[in-house]
Amino acid sequence: MEIIKYLIYRFIAFIGVIIFGVTIVFFIPRFSPTDPVENYLNSILSGQGGGIDGAAIEEMRTNLTILFGLEEDYFTQYIKFITKFISSGDFGPSFSAYPTTVNSLISQALPWTLGLLLVSTIAAWLIGNFIGLIVGFKEGKIYSSLLEFIAMLVYPIPYYILGLLLLIFFGYILNIFPMNATFMYKTFSIDALIRLVMISAMPALSIIIISIGWWVISMKAMSVNTKKEEFVLFAKLMGIKEKKIMFSYVLPNSLLPQITVLALQFGTMFNGAFLTEILFSYPGLGNLMYTAVLAGDYNLIIGTVTLSIIAVATATFFVDFVYPFIDPRIKYK
Repeated sequence: MEIIKYLIYRFIAFIGVIIFGVTIVFFIPRFSPTDPVENYLNSILSGQGGGIDGAAIEEMRTNLTILFGLEEDYFTQYIKFITKFISSGDFGPSFSAYPTTVNSLISQALPWTLGLLLVSTIAAWLIGNFIGLIVGFKEGKIYSSLLEFIAMLVYPIPYYILGLLLLIFFGYILNIFPMNATFMYKTFSIDALIRLVMISAMPALSIIIISIGWWVISMKAMSVNTKKEEFVLFAKLMGIKEKKIMFSYVLPNSLLPQITVLALQFGTMFNGAFLTEILFSYPGLGNLMYTAVLAGDYNLIIGTVTLSIIAVATATFFVDFVYPFIDPRIKYK
């Protein structure tokens, strides 16, 4: 019964966080100086080469404002939007790519971002925790200190700075990876797979390398504290081999907080991925958001940011639910 009450409470909070986040994102772009109607109108006029009188331009401006649903006050726009979003999850049409819907644009970009994040985050988590365990358990060893020094060296570097260095070194100087992320394949093939790996390698490396630094530092702190616990000291007195103590005693007890952070990373990593994708012209949500901001595309901004909000809220909800199964000491209340 307690678990049902807990889940109901957490689910209500989960929905509340999403609605609150969407509400904030709805209003903020509308207070910016960028006007989606003017941007769309300018793109039309630039293609006409002039020759359109002022009355015709004003009529087009009025028609576009009505077409985009921006003729009403903000509150009315919000009520219509939130009603549509809750009932169908529809973000409406994209202003910059009208009449293409925001949902359609997101469905094209989301697999690229998810693939990049899932592979890079899980790879960094596995490698970083393994190295961090060794660094903490073998504290004082020369190789342990060296590994910790490297982790502390790369951790503070921003994603985009490291990405720029990788782009210059591997893309321009060595010419190993392509400097643009153009992907023209429509069906699966070996060539398409190779191209996918090539254009994803540098964005993934920029995320993996820096994330490994964080995991090494955090896991080192956990394992150092855990190896001082009485049950570990008792295991040593019992003559149990160090390898078994490290993987069977220290690792499971040090890993619990890391599992929590991993779940949250899947939401917060969107932020770093956005900058990385823009730098490498990677066809994911980051590039989509960048295009939306430049064009003042309110609906597209809301759609891309909402995905990040939902990701963080879902990760938090999932962690709260499964953590008592991972650690029996935690109870639902």
